[in-house]
Amino acid sequence: MDTDLLIVGGGPAGCAAAVMAASVGMRSVLIESGDALCGALRRIPVVRNVLTVTNGPDLAAAIEADLAQCDLCRVELGRRATLIDAFDDRVEVTVEPAESVESVEPRETLEAAGSDRAPRSRLTAPYVVVATGVGPLGPEGAGWLGGAAGRALPQLWEADPAAIDDRTVLVLGADRPLGTVARAHPELKARFVVAYPPEDSYKTEEIRRDPRVELVAVRRLELGPGPGSASAPVTAEAGTLGGERRTLTADLVFLNLGSAPAPPAGAVATDRSGYCPPGSQHPRVFTAGDLRSVRFQRIATAMGSGGEAALGAYYASRGLPVETGGPPTDVGGPPGPTGGG
Repeated sequence: MDTDLLIVGGGPAGCAAAVMAASVGMRSVLIESGDALCGALRRIPVVRNVLTVTNGPDLAAAIEADLAQCDLCRVELGRRATLIDAFDDRVEVTVEPAESVESVEPRETLEAAGSDRAPRSRLTAPYVVVATGVGPLGPEGAGWLGGAAGRALPQLWEADPAAIDDRTVLVLGADRPLGTVARAHPELKARFVVAYPPEDSYKTEEIRRDPRVELVAVRRLELGPGPGSASAPVTAEAGTLGGERRTLTADLVFLNLGSAPAPPAGAVATDRSGYCPPGSQHPRVFTAGDLRSVRFQRIATAMGSGGEAALGAYYASRGLPVETGGPPTDVGGPPGPTGGG
């Protein structure tokens, strides 16, 4: 086999799995589609729930340095796992160049570089840890939101602070990037009008006391025409939980709907919400990080679950009992139609 453990995803969970595997003598190959480890982490300017660090870029740099010292782990950047097959005695992962790599390197260059950079290859190991995380949920996944289909609405985490200063910003959804923006830029004079469905109420606690934020719980919101700008504001008709009709007006509009799990095709089992709980997987497949659960999506829990998954593979390789555990997806009630928490 190619290695003792395959790890799909180079975020905090996947990197923690690699370090844990090395600590017990397991070789691993970590497959990451981006051009650097912990790419999403590098976009988080303020971190307040992880020990020893205060921002994402510093934590990403520390993780990257740890992996560089991990002799038993080989990191393959710019490679995407597209299919996972699980058998009685092994797992096989189909790996292809990520789009970013394909766009800058011609096919003949990849083929000449050998199997590690070939357009498609198959890696085999006794076990795999899948830690591919989640991606942003689009308007089509939000049953409470209308009028957004076909519109190029930016994600809130992509917002330029200078562009939203002194503006009224309509935020569609109350997911965690709103709290990150508010904490990272306390000097902003922006006014955030946050429309969100009732199932997202638990997400609002960290920004509820910010005087710049107006929370509007809605059953339905219909986004009006208009690009949303200082010269051409956007309006939205909202039906509140109390049965009122409100017209919301803003200079800019951003999506902040939450996330959806992004596992590769094949042997990774999903629940009714699309998430991949550890206890439902094939004995040779371990899941870790944000794609495990709709509720437990934090950096610290991702790292812990990555280490737990690697230990599970280690114990299984020695015929010891494995308790996959992991938080249930229905903590606090079933996930809503918008997916991630």
